[in-house]
Amino acid sequence: MSELRKDPVIDRWVIIANERSLKPYEFGVHGEIRKPGPCVFCEGMEMHTPKEVFSIRNDHTETNQPGWRVRVVPNKFPALRVEEPISHCIDGICESLSGSGAHEVIVETPDHYSELGDLSVNHITEVLFAYRERMRDLERDHRFRYCIIFKNQGALAGASIQHAHSQLIAIPVIPKRVKEELLGAEKYYKEKNRCVFCDIVEYHQNNNQRMIVENELFLAFVPYAPRFPYEIWILPKKHASHYLKVEDQELEYLSEILKKLLISMRKSLNDSPYNLILHAAPFERKGERSYQESYHWHMEMLPAMTKVAGFEWGTGFYINPVIPEEAADMLKKNIPLKV
Repeated sequence: MSELRKDPVIDRWVIIANERSLKPYEFGVHGEIRKPGPCVFCEGMEMHTPKEVFSIRNDHTETNQPGWRVRVVPNKFPALRVEEPISHCIDGICESLSGSGAHEVIVETPDHYSELGDLSVNHITEVLFAYRERMRDLERDHRFRYCIIFKNQGALAGASIQHAHSQLIAIPVIPKRVKEELLGAEKYYKEKNRCVFCDIVEYHQNNNQRMIVENELFLAFVPYAPRFPYEIWILPKKHASHYLKVEDQELEYLSEILKKLLISMRKSLNDSPYNLILHAAPFERKGERSYQESYHWHMEMLPAMTKVAGFEWGTGFYINPVIPEEAADMLKKNIPLKV
């Protein structure tokens, strides 16, 4: 049984999920050596996962059978459970919620040995399409206020299964880290009547210092104050608060940018582990604050090259040993012309 507990000092929610301790771990202590397949995420092993909730399949293939290209299943060791009803408890300074939410795995390819960067642009587009469709479906469940999609690539980035996959978690509250970003964007909008992310897009279009790559609809750059070496942001040029609103054509342009960045990261950073995080506004709910004008969805790519230690935990500051402009130059140098 999972439970959400609230820190009474800083309003941070924590998920207590003892089932997560049972999840398998495929990586060795010191290495990233890939175990040979098949694994539970491989084609032909569908009976070893929960039943799929979404898939992109070849014609004339059946649900929960081989023939899929992208497959989404509930996490077998979930942080939260979709069938759990919401209950709220307050006991003095202690506040908790039942572990109601959704925790899904997006299996990106049936091939055990391919990573996201190895896939074709069309296949990456299908992965991004699956992200959007699962978000759209979970938005209909009014228990949920926020949904995050993330990818942990490699043991040092938090992955426990080697087969290429992303994860989705939908929760009934807005996380503290997300709330800080939302409120910062809202403050900027109230002061200047403009979206801060739109201004960031305009700045980088006019200033190539930290730009890495762009196309008609998206641009990618190293931010001015990155927390981590070679941190990358991907922003749509058109304002939209939520990934839910992305159109099919936009997904094609996003997958092109993503493919180029993954190739560059592999060359530039010696195939470093990384985290990919999709930031979007909370689900719109009647009577709740809306962030449609002030917020701008985006992706962050965070290579796992440094460790968060005592100073960072204690202060919220980050020490980045790589000059952002130099990081951008290296990544830009290894961007392929075509993918």
